[in-house]
Amino acid sequence: MCLGVPGKVTAIEPDPLGMTMGKVNFAGIVKDVCLAYVPDVQIGDYVVVHVGFAISKVDEDEARQVFAYLREMDELGELRIPQPE
Repeated sequence: MCLGVPGKVTAIEPDPLGMTMGKVNFAGIVKDVCLAYVPDVQIGDYVVVHVGFAISKVDEDEARQVFAYLREMDELGELRIPQPE
């Protein structure tokens, strides 16, 4: 199943190639995410992430609701895959 997962932007960093990258927290699991598709994103905003790319912003209530559904369906296992340092 392909789905986007909401997370909270905790850091924004320019990439040497010109792409905006950031750290996104998914209920305690932090991943590196490309933020190029959401140029107006700020630290503290919530974004929907699909295959490492933030594709849209969402509000905090919607993000929490989606996470609750994903937790109920036991669809959060992919977030636990270790990331390179």
